[in-house]
Amino acid sequence: MVATPDWNTVEGHLQRFERASVHAKWHSVGAPIAIVVGRNGLGWGVGVASDGPEVRAKSDPVKKEGDIRSPAGVFALGTAFGYAAQPLDGLKLPYLQLTPTIECVDDPKSSHYNRIVNRADVTPDWKSSEHMRDAGEAYVWGVVVDHNATVPGASQPVPGSGSCVFLHIWSGDGRGTTGCTAMAEPNLETLMKWLDPARKPLLVQLPQPVYARLQKAWKLPRYNSLPAMTSAK
Repeated sequence: MVATPDWNTVEGHLQRFERASVHAKWHSVGAPIAIVVGRNGLGWGVGVASDGPEVRAKSDPVKKEGDIRSPAGVFALGTAFGYAAQPLDGLKLPYLQLTPTIECVDDPKSSHYNRIVNRADVTPDWKSSEHMRDAGEAYVWGVVVDHNATVPGASQPVPGSGSCVFLHIWSGDGRGTTGCTAMAEPNLETLMKWLDPARKPLLVQLPQPVYARLQKAWKLPRYNSLPAMTSAK
């Protein structure tokens, strides 16, 4: 789970949790780690949990394409990726090597919107995309966050609701992203090797007050083991 002090703060913490079964108690794994989210904070995204009127207040921000917010909500996790030809030792997630033709399409008018594609295998119909191999240190390793149906399946992405959201390496404490969640490389590697697709891992990402309000209804782990955080002034 990822928690930030409020909707607009960049800095937060990530704490891993696991349980033996659906009805078992949650147990924390490891210590909380520092993370950053989008430079404008968080906004409700499109995930596996409802953000209807019983959950989302009218004043809450909603994730949109280009708003430089990371998505709030509950999200499945997809493929791991990186520049190396081989994945991290011990990685259980499927792995995609980022070659020069791998792109994530962020053009809402494209039929490939919010999809990671190999330009060599499709007919490009987009005017903008993220050339993932050109992201520098940020994408040495990463994991796809299934926000707004990034991972192909039953649902289709909602045009304009945000695209290309990942867990990746940060450029420094306090330096926000364009909409992803980022952390120090050693912490990301530990997280990647811990994630097991057989256990259907989820990313819960919310401002702390919202997490506290939804904790019981959504049967989430208690978050009071996280370091104290205060809103930016």
